[in-house]
Amino acid sequence: MGDPTSRRNHTRNRLRAQLRKKRESLADQFDFKIYIAFVFKEKVSTTLKNTIAPHPIINTLISWHCFCPLQKKKSALFEVAEVMPVMTNNYEENILRGVRDSSYSLESSIELLQKDVVQLHAPRYQSMRRDVIGCTQEMDFILWPRNDIEKIVCLLFSRWKGADDEPFRPVQAKFEFHHGDYEKQFLHAVGRKDKAGTVMNNPTQSVFLFMDRQHLQTPKTKATVFKLCSLCLYLPQDQLTCWGVGDIEDHLRPYMPD
Repeated sequence: MGDPTSRRNHTRNRLRAQLRKKRESLADQFDFKIYIAFVFKEKVSTTLKNTIAPHPIINTLISWHCFCPLQKKKSALFEVAEVMPVMTNNYEENILRGVRDSSYSLESSIELLQKDVVQLHAPRYQSMRRDVIGCTQEMDFILWPRNDIEKIVCLLFSRWKGADDEPFRPVQAKFEFHHGDYEKQFLHAVGRKDKAGTVMNNPTQSVFLFMDRQHLQTPKTKATVFKLCSLCLYLPQDQLTCWGVGDIEDHLRPYMPD
């Protein structure tokens, strides 16, 4: 056996290696692609004040953010510029902060923390419209107040890291957030006086929206607007290799803009 100093150094190095291994996850072995589709409702009145929001400034911003004329109502499709995987337990503080803000219950958060869940964070995206492809920007999409959106759909694709010659395959998991589900949370959030942003989640806790609260002021009126500034998908680690059939183009076709 070595001297005490050698044994101590050996033990310290072994513990460091164990900690590094613990921080690693299966998600680190994959490359990911996420596409976000804002699916609009089928029938929309041509009167902006009845369909979008009761504020002219908000209507103007929404028209620009949709990247499409209001009459057509094609889905607004975006590709996430970079997907950042994080293990749930490394993000425990943020999850519990959501509990304090009443975004979701303590029981559901404890259940979430006990699972091996991978968080896939998406802070930046680019439009899939042909005339603006390649223009990457911070997420900045108005979600409230407006009622022309039916749901938000996220499509997740992955492949083994380093397999650059292999195509991305669809992960068999459903990521949807319907208007009725986040509308209730917006109505709750707008009544709070805090100036910070808020986090909202769908009923299955697979999609989390990080919202930025902004106030629009005119000489006569004032309006509160919530913009999507970041998005996060929650996926159980054991579903990382549950791939479906088809390629990216097949799955994006229903949402592709003109």
